[in-house]
Amino acid sequence: MATLTVPTTVPSVSEDCEQLRKAFSGWGANEGLIIDILGHRNAEQRNLIRKTYAETYGEDLLKALDKELSNDFERLVLLWALDPAERDALLANEATKRWTSSNQVLMEIACTRSANQLLHARQAYHARYKKSLEEDVAHHTTGDFRKLLLPLVSSYRYEGEEVNMTLAKTEAKLLHEKISDKAYSDDDVIRVLATRSKAQINATLNHYKNEYGNDINKDLKADPKDEFLALLRSTVKCLVYPEKYFEKVLRLAINRRGTDEGALTRVVCTRAEVDLKIIADEYQRRNSVPLTRAIVKDTHGDYEKLLLVLAGHVE
Repeated sequence: MATLTVPTTVPSVSEDCEQLRKAFSGWGANEGLIIDILGHRNAEQRNLIRKTYAETYGEDLLKALDKELSNDFERLVLLWALDPAERDALLANEATKRWTSSNQVLMEIACTRSANQLLHARQAYHARYKKSLEEDVAHHTTGDFRKLLLPLVSSYRYEGEEVNMTLAKTEAKLLHEKISDKAYSDDDVIRVLATRSKAQINATLNHYKNEYGNDINKDLKADPKDEFLALLRSTVKCLVYPEKYFEKVLRLAINRRGTDEGALTRVVCTRAEVDLKIIADEYQRRNSVPLTRAIVKDTHGDYEKLLLVLAGHVE
């Protein structure tokens, strides 16, 4: 369930553009007005605002925002203003540029988007960077990480609910054998995780647990310091329990040692129109604190205000 709230009666696009133009005029930006408008419009409405703003004022709205805003608030507004596919392309490109083995953004995008959303992100990547996401992933990663990430970002999974139980049993046995042999990057392990439908993977992993007594991620914890195993575990979590994966990202982003604004911004603005309500419920269940209260405790100013609006917080 989404947390984004859109008013029942939305002003006309030209009115929204006019108000945004006003927010940029004068000394300093009117951040409250920007939050009130963009924070309560869905992707389709935001796209229309960008298009109309450019046609009316001969200026890209993103450039206008970039000139007027700064720091974490600017990053959040700019990411939120992007079309979801463009946003995924941007996040994926940043992830390839500062690739580290513990950087899981590429896997996150590949495994938590629908087949069409991932395809649109790859198309947006072509348009924006004049090359493919696949070639950048291949260029910037090596070894087992490349072996897993390349088929994940190239995938176009079947999305029906049909499940082949015979196949689920066979592949659960196969996965168990490979994991028992510590052959974590075996071609078949990667093939199953990168190509099967999410419903099929779910059935396979349920059978794995019933037959062999352990959740697969428990068996993938053989070496807690192995970063490839950490990526494999996150891949499984994203495919089967995305809300648990995102809850953990948020829990690690909002902690006593300081805030990881990059992760907090990414999760809130990519999930607000999808399932942030489910993630927030999981966060509260796991941490006994509402997500919005944790945000208030760890952030401030306009950045905090927009995060709360996107997270569905009602004053």
